[in-house]
Amino acid sequence: MNVRRLMATATVMASIATLAACGGGGSDGGSGGQVQLSLVAYSTPQAAYEKIIQAFQATPEGKNVTFTKSFGASGDQSRAVEAGLKADIVAFSLEPDMTRLVKKGLVAEDWSTGEHKGMITDSVVVIATRKGNPKNLKTWDDLIKPGVEVITPNPFTSGGARWNVMAGYGAKSNKGADKQAGVGYLNSLFAKVPVQDDSARKSLQTFSSGKGDAILAYENEAIFAQQNNQPLDYTVPDSTILIENPVAVTKNSAHPNEAKAFLKFLYTTEAQKIFADNGYRPVVKGVQGVSFPAPPALFTIADLGGWSKVTTEFFDPKGSVMADVERKLGVSIEK
Repeated sequence: MNVRRLMATATVMASIATLAACGGGGSDGGSGGQVQLSLVAYSTPQAAYEKIIQAFQATPEGKNVTFTKSFGASGDQSRAVEAGLKADIVAFSLEPDMTRLVKKGLVAEDWSTGEHKGMITDSVVVIATRKGNPKNLKTWDDLIKPGVEVITPNPFTSGGARWNVMAGYGAKSNKGADKQAGVGYLNSLFAKVPVQDDSARKSLQTFSSGKGDAILAYENEAIFAQQNNQPLDYTVPDSTILIENPVAVTKNSAHPNEAKAFLKFLYTTEAQKIFADNGYRPVVKGVQGVSFPAPPALFTIADLGGWSKVTTEFFDPKGSVMADVERKLGVSIEK
């Protein structure tokens, strides 16, 4: 582990944290002082969390709570907290970034034992293209055709990229039944990637600037882009992976009661509706006015052996499927 890099990341994240303040008295025993919580999250749900925080601050539990907020690549954010970045609530793209903090003693081991197993939103990996889909890119095989460039982030920094990798691998290997076919596909796919940014949001910016013919992305990122008048279309492949995004309160939170109140609020229909409005699939049932397509061959990370197995097999920088893929391409795999 590169400790110097981790501390540098923590310093950068702390310096860019933004303060969202609200007025009123305090929640510390009625003393009149405000409580400040620190939210450290991956990049893509930033707009949703901004609105959810405002909604929480309008409740009795949240009226005296202010927030600092840091958003970035999921792996970088997790490592920054591990290195010392203050956090009361952590929200990541994928479970291994939470597991890192459990091993460090910063998140409780039972964080995933609730009704929703610690997951706050779902999504799926989609294929997004230029408006009108001029190259008719709708399937995994379409992405490796001659003359096609695909944008996806670096899987050694971005949680979104890891979901993309496992979506393509799972689809082309028949959920791991034909590993050779899946690995062969990943080599062909990443040979089509001209640039690998460190986060899903940066990859979307790269694609929006005109680079690439298609981008592998969270469904919610494609919806976000459309909501912001970016000229793209997207296709949900018949075979794709269910993305599950974890959230937890840290064990060393200075204000655990307020942090737990915010976590509880995230599972309300009000907050889940805000997530849905920003393109995320709710984990809570009964959110009105929300409908997402159901891919006929949807699979989960559990179908591929679970994150513990997948992380070692695919994303170990010392030797793994993606380490081999990236080294052949001369792409950095330093965490």
